[in-house]
Amino acid sequence: MESLAHKDVINLLLQLASMLLAARVFAEIAQKLNQPSVVGEIIAGIVLGPTILGSFGPEVFEFLFRSNPSSNLALDGIVQMAVILLLFVAGLEVELHLVWSQGKSAVVISLLGLVVPFILGFIFPYFFFDFFGLGDGDRLLFSLFLGTAMSITALPVVVRILMDMNLFKTKMGMVIVAGAMVNDIIGWLIFSVILSFMGQSSNLSLFSTIGITLLFTAFMLTLGKALIDRILPWINKNLAWPGGILSLSMAFCFIAAAFTEWLGIHAIFGAFIFGVALGDSDHMSEKAKEIIHQFINNIFAPLFFVSIGLKINFAANFDILLILAILVISFTGKIVGSGFGAYRSGYTFRDALAVGFGMNARGAMEIILGIIALEYGLIDEKLFVALVVMALVTSMTSGPLMKWALREKPA
Repeated sequence: MESLAHKDVINLLLQLASMLLAARVFAEIAQKLNQPSVVGEIIAGIVLGPTILGSFGPEVFEFLFRSNPSSNLALDGIVQMAVILLLFVAGLEVELHLVWSQGKSAVVISLLGLVVPFILGFIFPYFFFDFFGLGDGDRLLFSLFLGTAMSITALPVVVRILMDMNLFKTKMGMVIVAGAMVNDIIGWLIFSVILSFMGQSSNLSLFSTIGITLLFTAFMLTLGKALIDRILPWINKNLAWPGGILSLSMAFCFIAAAFTEWLGIHAIFGAFIFGVALGDSDHMSEKAKEIIHQFINNIFAPLFFVSIGLKINFAANFDILLILAILVISFTGKIVGSGFGAYRSGYTFRDALAVGFGMNARGAMEIILGIIALEYGLIDEKLFVALVVMALVTSMTSGPLMKWALREKPA
C-alpha cells in the first residue's frame, strides 16, 4: 500500500494550514461587512491561488500548491469529502413539514422561481453557445446545465440572510425558506439526470440510473425517514452523546453518497438526500444539528471554498460581457419568476419583490455544479468564473435588496 512520503505530509499540512488561516481571516472580514462567510472564503482562495499569490509570489504558490503531485492528490480527496459534507449540511436544513405547512404559496413561488430562470438559462446558451463558452460537451446538455445552475436557490445563504433581518420566523420568511427547499430538491433531481447524460462511469443504463435515482429519493423521503425515526431514539438512548449520532450520521452520509456515485450520478446527491431525511426527523435535536453544522462549516466548508480560487486564474478568465450576461439572466429569471409567484399567491407588489430578491441568493450549489461541469469539460474556465461571480454577487445583494423592497414597512 502506497503512502505519502515525509515531504508530502509536510506539504499537505502546510496547504491545509494556509487555506484554513486565510479562510478564517477573510470570513471574519466578510462578516464585519455584513456579508456571508462564504464570500470571504472564496476571496481567500483567489488570494492564495494563481490570481494573486501566483502573480505576485509565484515561487511561494508553486511550492505550496503545484510542486507536489502526491500532496495535491491527497488535498483533492479532502476537498471531495468537504463537498459531500457540505451538501449533507444543506440537506439537514431542509424541513419537509415546513414545505407542507406553506402549501400552495411555497409550491407556486418555488416552481415559477425554478421554471422561469431555467427557461432563460436554457434558451440563451442554446442559441448563443459560442458566446457562453461551450466546452467539449453536447449543446443540449450544456444548455440544460446552465438552466439548472440559474434556477437553484442557495438555501444556507437564504436562511442566514433571513435570520440577520429578523424575518426567519415571519410568514414571508417561512414561504421563502419553503420555496428554496423545494427549489433545492427539484434542482438536484434535475441535475442528477444531467450527470447521467454526462456519461459518468456506471454499470447501469441511463434509464435505469434515472429510475433508481427517483426510487432512492422517494424511499429516503418516506420509508427511509420512517426508519430513521425509529433508529434515532435508540441511538440517542444507548450510544454516547454526541459521539454516537455524529459518527453514525457521517457514516450513513458516506454510504448514501457512495451509492449515488455508483449509480453514475454524483456522490453529493446521495449526501444531500440523506441529509434531508435525517434533518427532518423529530428525534434529530437542534443541538446535534448545530454541532454538525459548526464542525463542517468551520473546517471542511472553508477548505472547499478556498480550493475554488486555487483552480483558476480569475483575472485571466474574467470576461466582463459574459459575466454581465449571466448576472442579467440570473437576476431576471429568479426575481421575475419567484416574485410573480408570490404576487399570484396574494402578496403585495413590494412584498412579492422582496420574496424574489430573497430567492435570488445563490452560493455553494451553483459553484459545486460549475466545478463538476468544468471537470467534465462541459464548460470552459471563463464560464466557471462567471458562475462564481454570479454566486458571489447574488449572495451579497440579496439582503440589501430585500431591505430596500421592505424599506417603508415598520420594523
